[in-house]
Amino acid sequence: QVQLVESGGGLVQAGGSLTLSCAASGSTFGINAIGWYRQAPGMQRELVAQVSSSDSTNYADFVKGRFTISRDKAKNTVALQMNSLKPEDTAVYYCNAVEMRATYVHHYWGQGTQVTVSS
Repeated sequence: QVQLVESGGGLVQAGGSLTLSCAASGSTFGINAIGWYRQAPGMQRELVAQVSSSDSTNYADFVKGRFTISRDKAKNTVALQMNSLKPEDTAVYYCNAVEMRATYVHHYWGQGTQVTVSS
């Protein structure tokens, strides 16, 4: 089992910045990728950014050039630096860890942290 705890959400004006942090604990040795998803009201949860165990990164097109994901393997933390925030970035942001094995894929989720961008 993996436990994920997010922090760093809040209210910011458009054009501002926020940094989200996620601390992973438990059986973290089995994590293949860790990152962030978001879900706005009435919308499906969507991938924002992800970093693999080999340190390759993957970003959604709508955040490329604005958000940066970073991982500290020694501390089992992952951060999302969000710059040039837009009102459409308003959502609950969830930390996500993926465990992939030959016969299954398991997703772990944090409790979510609210990010609100005012215009």
